[in-house]
Amino acid sequence: MIISKTPLRISFVGGGSDLPSYYQKEYGAVVSTAINKYIYITVNPKFDDKIRASYSVTEMVDTADELKHELIRESLKEMQIKRGIEITSISDIPSKGTGLGSSSSYTVGLLNALKAYKGEIASANYLADTACSIEINRCGKKIGKQDQYAAAYGGINYIKFNPDGSVDVEPVVVTGKKLREIEKNLLMIYTGISRSSNDILIKQSKNVEASPEKRSVMKKMVELADDLRFTLEKKSIEHFGNILDENWELKKRLSDNITNELIDKMYVRAKKHGAYGGKLLGAGGGGFLLLLAPASRHEELRKAFREYKFVNVNFEPAGSRIIFIQE
Repeated sequence: MIISKTPLRISFVGGGSDLPSYYQKEYGAVVSTAINKYIYITVNPKFDDKIRASYSVTEMVDTADELKHELIRESLKEMQIKRGIEITSISDIPSKGTGLGSSSSYTVGLLNALKAYKGEIASANYLADTACSIEINRCGKKIGKQDQYAAAYGGINYIKFNPDGSVDVEPVVVTGKKLREIEKNLLMIYTGISRSSNDILIKQSKNVEASPEKRSVMKKMVELADDLRFTLEKKSIEHFGNILDENWELKKRLSDNITNELIDKMYVRAKKHGAYGGKLLGAGGGGFLLLLAPASRHEELRKAFREYKFVNVNFEPAGSRIIFIQE
């Protein structure tokens, strides 16, 4: 049996510039971090030579080609595993439509577990690059590349997306003291809205391709990623919050389905009760609302949003890893 443990992620600035509609013409960039919420994948031989895949439903088939779960199907084909395997998964946070990059974390973790199952070691770059190929090229998902690299590498990174399709991952240098300060001031609120990122990203991509104005907005978001990369350690928490706020205001201009009346009211309420800034995580439309606020105002914010669920997170320095192997 093999068990992999793969972190989810939160993206601070630059999201959307990892889509080909933008980075194929000029580089995109994000600053993001892995967090201490995980997806666990177990892989085990199956004695009757069939394939059993258990997720929200359970599939029992004879060959990989018969699987309905496209990420499992394509990952098995990538590894040339045709039969005789059982795959299960669990997640710390519901994995659909929350804006935490769960689909990519799942794919990265599955590839890592399957590599170990074959007695091989997978590099972070292999896991991220192959997960991108499976999700974007083989399965046709209209998503970007940042989530796969965040899950595979872990830590806080400046991730650059080059016009030739290559990706550079550069750790953001932050002291342990500064990391703890940022963690202490972060809050995540679940909006209760689950949405399909695919539809939002398709519309956003079309807008960026068709409109020089939208492209200019995205370029400003990339500049914020460049700024945050160099100032995260040096500047105040309030400065960080202001960057998040500016990024969110810019992002809302990319498409009319990134936010809605409920989310806008939540954000206004959060700033009224002390938040410096924040953003919806992921493509937008729902999922988790990330806030940066003085720790002294957190109790006030919790009372102001008492009808919502809060989730505490810390940063995770490690990417996807194998945590259990038994012959």
